[in-house]
Amino acid sequence: MPISLYQATIPTFIQVGTALRALLDKAQAHCAERGLADSELIDARLIDDMWTFAYQVRSVANHSYGAIKGLRAGVFGPYYEDVPGDFAGLKREIDESLAGLQGLDEAELDDFIGKPMRFEAGELKFAFTAENFLLSFSQPNFFFHATTAYDILRARGVELGKRDFLAGIRVEQGSI
Repeated sequence: MPISLYQATIPTFIQVGTALRALLDKAQAHCAERGLADSELIDARLIDDMWTFAYQVRSVANHSYGAIKGLRAGVFGPYYEDVPGDFAGLKREIDESLAGLQGLDEAELDDFIGKPMRFEAGELKFAFTAENFLLSFSQPNFFFHATTAYDILRARGVELGKRDFLAGIRVEQGSI
């Protein structure tokens, strides 16, 4: 039985998005426990020429449910404006993304297969099919930004492990 576009993307977007939501709670607790300003993590970067932790979180939401909204519109681009500057705003973005993903109809997503899709960022423009956009562009970007967010927190001393990133793996009943 072939796997659907929905099955190849949405459950994993939900899995990793849910894990990132829990990382936000741990990051906020880390700041509170150590008397750090939230901005110590929210504005942190893995390295100076990379985006902040807040933008990494924004990009996870944008490359998951935002990508689906892009499919509906036929065009997708980065969203740089109004990046939340606090944990409440970051949690809200992830919560809204997860709610949108959880509310998707599998048939709607699979109906996008073969349809044209564009990425636009200033002068940069790429033409895709919907499935190539999701599988070769948004999904890799989603993982990049989720991993970078995790790495920023680890580099700043938040106690995290691999299970925090992989939370919610879909194992067969009774296999653990």
